[in-house]
Amino acid sequence: MKILIATPEAVPYAKTGGLADVTGTLLKEYKGMNKEAYIILPLYKRIKEGNVTLTDMGLKIKVPVGEREIEGRLFRDRSSVYFIECDEFFDREELYGTPQGDYSDNASRFIFFSRGVLETCKALNFRPDVIHCHDWQTGLIPLYLKTTYFDTFFKDTASLLTIHNLGYQGLFSSSEMPLTGLGWELFSPEGIEFYGVINFLKAGLISADVLTTVSNTYAKEILQKEFGFGLEGVLQTREKDLYGVINGIDYHEWDPSRDEFIPKKFGTDDLRSRVECKRRLVKGVFLDNVDRPLIGIVGRLSAQKGFDLVLQSLEELVSLGGNLVLLGKGDESFQIGFSEAARKYKGRVSVTIGFEEPLAHKIYAGSDFFLIPSKYEPCGLGQLISMRYGCIPIGRKTGGIADTVQDYNPLASKGTGFLFFDFTPSAMQDAIKRAFCLYTDGDKMQKVIRDAMKKDFSWEKSAERYIELYDYAVKKKKGAV
Repeated sequence: MKILIATPEAVPYAKTGGLADVTGTLLKEYKGMNKEAYIILPLYKRIKEGNVTLTDMGLKIKVPVGEREIEGRLFRDRSSVYFIECDEFFDREELYGTPQGDYSDNASRFIFFSRGVLETCKALNFRPDVIHCHDWQTGLIPLYLKTTYFDTFFKDTASLLTIHNLGYQGLFSSSEMPLTGLGWELFSPEGIEFYGVINFLKAGLISADVLTTVSNTYAKEILQKEFGFGLEGVLQTREKDLYGVINGIDYHEWDPSRDEFIPKKFGTDDLRSRVECKRRLVKGVFLDNVDRPLIGIVGRLSAQKGFDLVLQSLEELVSLGGNLVLLGKGDESFQIGFSEAARKYKGRVSVTIGFEEPLAHKIYAGSDFFLIPSKYEPCGLGQLISMRYGCIPIGRKTGGIADTVQDYNPLASKGTGFLFFDFTPSAMQDAIKRAFCLYTDGDKMQKVIRDAMKKDFSWEKSAERYIELYDYAVKKKKGAV
């Protein structure tokens, strides 16, 4: 089977969140399974300026965007990754926008990329059996396969669309419709129209052969109004084609027994070295008293992630005796709010705005608890990584968090984390209090740490499940199911 992963980001090339970890690691897993798989990405500025050795393939593509025909050049690296260069669209500091807002021409940028993926296949004479599309940035590809590119070249190419976060849909003014090259008949409630605007994600939802999302619970949640973001009706019509496939993590990158970023390597049989990781972390981020329970946060600063609950709870957290270390970037209001909190609670709250890979590893390895109070969480990789490092998650019982974290039962001394349901500061604070109670009992705390570290969230099972769904999508495309 020939597999093409079309994605706006992938590690180690370009990353804003968990999507990049998923796509980059999935390719590695397929290679380990001896599958013929490739990734295709925009050639962003940060990739050009990075450490990747790129080869100019000497091929150009012409991509229609409205009345313009825009040229792209094809590059590849030493592995199975292709890049589409177009400096007009991708030679920018960020991938999708700045803290002040999205780039105003994102419709044109990802129309170009979506059609560019298909034009690249033709230029390479590569006929994929399945194109695995990811999020709204590639949502037009399945629709193009059934309309503009419904030809002999792609007649047997199936499509699978993975929804990583239904809250991001790619919404654009109806005036952008001519740029897509699609007929106005598709600007309808049955097509890609969505309350008067164009919806790129909806294009994929109505046209992909198979739909997936990144946890079983989230697959059920998005059929409901509370989590559907207006698309629950569309998803209900595709329910029989919608599957949950839990994300995994790269167990080679995230391995405390051989992690080069952390000061002391450790495993379940050597938790004393983990204590040294905490001591170094506390000193490195200028917090006081290594004996205080330390809560870590690594993530995108947005309302979806529940960071308003955190800001409202900092005084309580500090009064309970806890310290907090945060690494992340995102919405400007949160960046300002947490930076002010770090000044107010100097020595108790440490905030680093941005993303630093070494510091992320140190936070997972040195924090006692990992806070993920998400309003909704399709899967979440943070809790999977934190458990791998013996950092106990405190999270809201939603989506992938509900699927992967077992709430601690003190009577049975069983569990791998602390869950709360109500999206309120008090509910989150109650979960933190329960966690801090466990912290005071060293033997029980060590048992929970070991139980969490023994959980298996590697990619093997999930990759095999995707292969099964690719097979199903190909059969569905051919009318065999």
